[in-house]
Amino acid sequence: MQLNDSRPNFGRIDFEGLPNTRDLGGLPAADGRRVRSGLLLRSGTLYFATAADRRRLMEDYHLRAVVDLRGDDELAEYPDGVERMPGTRYIHADALKGTVAGISQDAAARAQLEAARTNDDDPASFMEMVYPHILLGESGIAAYRALLRCALETTDGSVLWHCHFGRDRCGMGSMLVEAALGVPTSAIEEDYLATNRFNPDPADERTDANPRFIRAAVAAVTREFGGVMGYVHDALGISDAEVAELRGRYLEDA
Repeated sequence: MQLNDSRPNFGRIDFEGLPNTRDLGGLPAADGRRVRSGLLLRSGTLYFATAADRRRLMEDYHLRAVVDLRGDDELAEYPDGVERMPGTRYIHADALKGTVAGISQDAAARAQLEAARTNDDDPASFMEMVYPHILLGESGIAAYRALLRCALETTDGSVLWHCHFGRDRCGMGSMLVEAALGVPTSAIEEDYLATNRFNPDPADERTDANPRFIRAAVAAVTREFGGVMGYVHDALGISDAEVAELRGRYLEDA
């Protein structure tokens, strides 16, 4: 059941080639307001966008910036082709660079990681272990700082951020944007889990969006920074005044 009735089909935009591009517009936010429609878009890679999809992004959504959270190998195989969308700023912010290596610097950590990767009794355990490090690794902090800064710097038109399918790295970025806007936890989790509805691949317990994953990430930043907003302030360097600026720009009365 969808909790947020003002955001039909979880904000999904019916593109031809992009199955999981969604508008955050309509989400409940701070002070009884809602996220403005047409300004904050979460997505998978734009490589699969058709010419008509790109035209809609430019003409209907006035796309001004794309934040690509993927690694160099993914970019090489599936480039976004932002050069075909004139006037759109492109920011490459690899959220996972060195992350797995960073959590397996010693034999014990490597063994724990490998055990989780091959655990058939609990196939979700590997990603539950990885999610906190997406946020806490140096590359993740730099990437999500770039995303929030981009949202602050884009004063007209929309911002789109993505990973490959729009689930893990994009999901964490969406959580942070939504938290900064005062979206309640239940709606943040609902938005994260909605990705499973739009995945054309068969269900896979190892990789499907899972409440265990997002809650593990929240627990990790709560231990380190006192909560998600503590992470936004202290790790990403977003001030109270800048949070207020984001809310002023991206929220409207319900």
